Amino acid sequence: MQLPDAEVVYKNLAAKIQADRGKDFALVGIRTGGAWLAERLHRELANTKPLGLLSTSFYRDDFDKIGLHAQVKPSEIPFEVNGAHILLVDDVLNTGRTVRAAINELFDYGRPDSISLAVLVDRGGRELPIIAQYLGVAFEFPDEKMLELKQDANGKFSFNLYRKNSPE
Repeated sequence: MQLPDAEVVYKNLAAKIQADRGKDFALVGIRTGGAWLAERLHRELANTKPLGLLSTSFYRDDFDKIGLHAQVKPSEIPFEVNGAHILLVDDVLNTGRTVRAAINELFDYGRPDSISLAVLVDRGGRELPIIAQYLGVAFEFPDEKMLELKQDANGKFSFNLYRKNSPE
């Protein structure tokens, strides 16, 4: 299966967000891939609000099935959530459970005026009614495959497709 160029997809996503610059968003990235995307968007869009980072590990409704990731980093929300317009950023949207967990965690910090979602890839397979307002690309691949966003030492993005339960 031919994967799209992650850098091209990122530039497409960034252009869509840039075109909507009338909105004064606070960027919040979901660890790990969404955090990488949010950090780069924050720099390139010259966003003046502090960057937020979320770890949804403890908010997932399937925590008992998937367990805790070995390298969980804490969430960091260095701005007032009450009344904020938040752009939540993630790498791959699938079932919607990670996004739901992120929204639950954000509400623990306060009540934002709005939350919009930006994702690099929508792979379909939704189990919850979640849709991205900003999307890099939508493409489907077999359920037994996982799409991983990678970032090299220079900050360049790439995709890796691997079989579930056996990352390459």
